[in-house]
Amino acid sequence: MPAPDTVRLIAIRDTPLSVDEVLAAVADPAAGGTAFFSGTVRDHDGPPGHPAVTSLDYSAHPGAQRALREVAERVAADFPVRAVAAVHRVGPLAVGDTAVVVAVACAHRGEAFEACRRLIDDLKREVPIWKHQTFADGSEEWVGAGACAPTG
Repeated sequence: MPAPDTVRLIAIRDTPLSVDEVLAAVADPAAGGTAFFSGTVRDHDGPPGHPAVTSLDYSAHPGAQRALREVAERVAADFPVRAVAAVHRVGPLAVGDTAVVVAVACAHRGEAFEACRRLIDDLKREVPIWKHQTFADGSEEWVGAGACAPTG
């Protein structure tokens, strides 16, 4: 079980995200390494030649923030983490917008890199957040955690 103040920022928001806010949340004088990942909306998805992404909208299950906290707590328990933070955006996003920011502070850089990689990988795999993409040819697709995407 991680220390009570190790998981410092967990949020799912419909407003723009700040890398600076996430990095400030994990600042710790005992941390020699801080690793972060910032995921942005790109203008394509799929193999070369696939139609361009024209719009994107993230949706989250009502329990998504709780699931995000559980993922962060598990990472903090499995690694020698000083601090961890994760925020994900929902709603309509444009190409170039920041969709997710995670950060981990540890005593050493190697631990920070490993824990940060695990945090973003587990978030993408387990937290019920879905991405609805529309492409230039009019096709669309749902992508996200689990097999069940929202309808309508």
